[in-house]
Amino acid sequence: MIRNFIAGLLTISTIFFISCNKEIKENTNLTITGKVDGLKQGKVYLYQVQDTSFVIIDSVVVQGKEANFVFNHYIDSPEMLFLTLDRGHSQSVDNQISFFAEPGQMTVETTLKNFYKDAKITGSKNDELYKNYLKSRSIITDRQNELLVAIFEAQKANNSSKIDSLDIVSKRLNARLYLNALNFAMINKDADIAPYIALTELYDRNIKYLDTIYNSLSPEIMKHKYAKSLGEFIQQRKQEENN
Repeated sequence: MIRNFIAGLLTISTIFFISCNKEIKENTNLTITGKVDGLKQGKVYLYQVQDTSFVIIDSVVVQGKEANFVFNHYIDSPEMLFLTLDRGHSQSVDNQISFFAEPGQMTVETTLKNFYKDAKITGSKNDELYKNYLKSRSIITDRQNELLVAIFEAQKANNSSKIDSLDIVSKRLNARLYLNALNFAMINKDADIAPYIALTELYDRNIKYLDTIYNSLSPEIMKHKYAKSLGEFIQQRKQEENN
């Protein structure tokens, strides 16, 4: 079950529209207001991961000069939510915005031209932290992409010595990538991004790293969605390794 949950978190490009709930709960604790500059007509969907599927939890028809939308929702604790824009065309990664939602008032402003890239999100401490993590991660992944090109060129030239040296660099970058995730989670152990990063970036690492992150979480975070999922995942890993 937990492995399926991880797969759901990682497979953002696969979307399953299962249900659409337009009713506003009386105990709403999250309000998301947004605007899509340049949009004349379309439909904005708000969805979340439930088990292994992306489930629509609300939608708003947007039309006219002011392309504004408002979502009122309830979440038990901070979690990753997603927005997509439907203009009658096929869905794509560039047509999705992911953000770490938390109770309170949040705003999402973007453009029709660059729905994903131009997105500016405010009102969530966890989202700010997670975006900082992604920036630190991209520094390493950009270097990895450059290295792949260099390895390909070395292979074309049959330069075995250069290939060997580049492989060493590649292994170091992989280790650095995981170490970056571990350090970021530990530094932010009082935020919900810590267990989320552990689940999405470190799930296949040595169980001791997951244990270290989990045991460092604050009592409040321990009550939340991703910390509970991390605890369950750790127990499953330990059972599998003991069998």
